[in-house]
Amino acid sequence: MIGKIKSVSAAVLLVVFISTGCSVKEAVKTEITRPAVKNIILFIGDGMGTAQVYAAMSVSKNPLVIESFPYTGFSKTWSANNYVTDSGAGGTAIACGVKTKNGMIGTTPDSAAVTSITEIAHKNGLATGILSTSHITHATPASFVAHNSGRSNYEDIANDFLNGTVDVFIGGGEDYFRNREDNKDLTVNLKEMGYDVVYNLEDLKNSGSAKLAGLLAKKDLPKASEGRSGMLAEMTRKAIETLSRDEDGFFLMVEGSMIDWGGHARNFDYIVSEVIDMDEAVGVAREFAEKNGETLIVITADHETGGMYLSGGNISRKTATAGFNEKGDHTGIMVPIFSYGPGAEKFSGIHDNTFFMSQFLELLGVEK
Repeated sequence: MIGKIKSVSAAVLLVVFISTGCSVKEAVKTEITRPAVKNIILFIGDGMGTAQVYAAMSVSKNPLVIESFPYTGFSKTWSANNYVTDSGAGGTAIACGVKTKNGMIGTTPDSAAVTSITEIAHKNGLATGILSTSHITHATPASFVAHNSGRSNYEDIANDFLNGTVDVFIGGGEDYFRNREDNKDLTVNLKEMGYDVVYNLEDLKNSGSAKLAGLLAKKDLPKASEGRSGMLAEMTRKAIETLSRDEDGFFLMVEGSMIDWGGHARNFDYIVSEVIDMDEAVGVAREFAEKNGETLIVITADHETGGMYLSGGNISRKTATAGFNEKGDHTGIMVPIFSYGPGAEKFSGIHDNTFFMSQFLELLGVEK
């Protein structure tokens, strides 16, 4: 009797497949189909290790947005010539998918230029954006735009923004575009290229241009604790608003630069305020991604700074106690990855920092 029931069930299932025009293969294929990735928003917390994240989680009045991300992983950060990377080599690995020497940006160890995810996205018709709380020519943002054997060649790096591969760039660094040793004013060139060049947050918010250069400080923006709090979130909101007009999609990199600087200073409060400030910007991106449904958000770091460890604390009182290595130097420990949205599961597990580039290209469906 049981055998007959099984036979009947199988027969009924076969009839259903035949009548609906589906095959078993098609049914399985349907089950594993995932939403396409149209947009990618990458957050880089410069110097942000797991201790920095958990310190912010411990003392924040509200849960961090990062905590709600469903997938987590780790990134190995060594550079081509050192177990402990700097931001130039670390940023280049993420942006370009290759290892280079400390101090270099957008090149191989022998100084040959390598193409970044930003340049590839631009070539394939996507809108692109780069944001930073430091000057926009600093090592991490520069890795997505420039090619230079010296990360401190800020005026040369500013020239690379004239290649037009970034539609929206916002941060500090006005002096490297206008107050230069060669007496050139690169903002004249930018305006000729169609950029709306603005110098304060209010003008940034009011701009309706599809190309936007926000040079919001002579050098670096202020600390979050000294008047910048919430500014990165507004920069992120404006960038998404502008880039999302492109029907082909966009790639946006947002850097929380000063987590690193707090680590170098071995200053717990400095670090925590910067992590929380970047998390507010993550919240803006998450809100967009929830409504959009085609946006992947990835959060990671180029390296850890300070050898930070948590030696005590009280969760109910929102306190934590931290220690650091002797000089507040970078370390070689793995850094976290948090991901949300279509394709987010690909970023769980342990990966080399060159892994991001190939995954971004695959998910966006574009080629070099």
